[in-house]
Amino acid sequence: MENLFIENQSKFDYEETLQKLATEIKAAGWGLKHTHDLQGMLKEKDFDVNATSVLEICKPPFAHELLVNDELKIYASMMPCRISVYNKEDDKTYISRMNVEAFAAMIGGKVGSVMEKAYRDVEAFLVQIVK
Repeated sequence: MENLFIENQSKFDYEETLQKLATEIKAAGWGLKHTHDLQGMLKEKDFDVNATSVLEICKPPFAHELLVNDELKIYASMMPCRISVYNKEDDKTYISRMNVEAFAAMIGGKVGSVMEKAYRDVEAFLVQIVK
């Protein structure tokens, strides 16, 4: 289970990580569809957690390759891709995401191919942000 998720420390603080991610996502041709402020949502319910956000990102050509085929729409539950940004008790900022490469290898076929391309794209822009 451990290898199904990837976590890296950011080179930047929490807010700067979010800003740099937004810039890199756009520069790579992806769209930032929504940012969920989990800390804020939980605070409204009187729960206290460290700063945590989940960014939903999408690259339409990749999504189209899967959604155009009825037999592959079952994988829509994995879309859009998500990247989490959070602070831990050590006051450092981290970025985590699903290990899409591992999922691609398990699924194979057209879906695996699309997922592999998405994985390479995301990892390429994260290099600017992670240690």
